[in-house]
Amino acid sequence: MTAAGLRPVVAANWKMHTTVEEGCLLARDVCERADKHPDIDVVLFPPFVHLWPVADMLGATDVELGAQNMHWETSGAFTGEISASMIAPVCRYVLLGHSERRHVFHETDDMIARKVRTAVAAGLRIMLAIGETEQERRNGETIAVLTRQLSTALPVDLPSLTQEGIVIAYEPVWAIGTGVTPTPDDAERVSAAISLWCADRFACQPEAVKVVYGGSVTAENAVSFVRQPSISGALVGGASLRIDEFDAIMHAAQESRTLREVP
Repeated sequence: MTAAGLRPVVAANWKMHTTVEEGCLLARDVCERADKHPDIDVVLFPPFVHLWPVADMLGATDVELGAQNMHWETSGAFTGEISASMIAPVCRYVLLGHSERRHVFHETDDMIARKVRTAVAAGLRIMLAIGETEQERRNGETIAVLTRQLSTALPVDLPSLTQEGIVIAYEPVWAIGTGVTPTPDDAERVSAAISLWCADRFACQPEAVKVVYGGSVTAENAVSFVRQPSISGALVGGASLRIDEFDAIMHAAQESRTLREVP
């Protein structure tokens, strides 16, 4: 199985970092560097208050913009929340199910599933993050946990996975921000299992499922992950705040696309 036909995605999750001014400058730098990598999709997930000024900064470039989260209701008395209709005018993507949303803010599988449905209805592309904890990994429950998260978030009556442009981000919880990562072979094994599950769920070919790896992605280890047959890019946290490191990760994804196309 290979993801050779898919354009790699390199996404930057800035989390709760940068002022609006710093974010705009970083977005400008990303746009300048992204021009050198025309065969990949680049997505920025800045804080909510950055979305409109960063959208202006991106302008007519090919760099895409995404929101880090959203509520499942279209409107209502939900102080501090953001709806799909609020972000849809400037965002093409929304990041859902990130482990920090699950474990710090206690979002459940059902809550994430409701968000997925709302995002699909709003025409947003979804980057759905899934992953297991260290204890679950030690117990040999990785695939069972990921299958539970996927089966709840992606019900069988959801429109085609490939048509709606859903990207699955495999982010082992124990790897996020720790500097500890799975081996490339382990990441490939899990990503291949995700692709097979989605292919069965949505009656498509496994190689049509876009899976990216996240969790302490750095300029040093990105090559070993993005060159795996079932991995189509990366969701980058801390390294995305440093333009030289993020540029190196974009370069690794660009090279992986070129290598996969060599007969």
